[in-house]
Amino acid sequence: MKHFVYLARCKDNSLYTGTCVDIQAREDKHNAGTGAKYTRAKRPVKIIYFEEFKTLSDARKREAEIKKWSKSKKEELILKIKKPRS
Repeated sequence: MKHFVYLARCKDNSLYTGTCVDIQAREDKHNAGTGAKYTRAKRPVKIIYFEEFKTLSDARKREAEIKKWSKSKKEELILKIKKPRS
């Protein structure tokens, strides 16, 4: 089974970091108000970045790493994937 770490942009422009096994289902859950408590008052939420892992353990380790970062460092990570490759 694949596991993902994701960054979701909230209505207030904050970023939420989490793990899941289905990106679309997790976004839907956040927007239905049944996801994380943090995102309930910050809807709508859009998952804008994710990384894939083979194990939940690896995904959770990466999630913990990213959660320690500043918002600007998270924004840099997001920008890296949006730049066209030369």
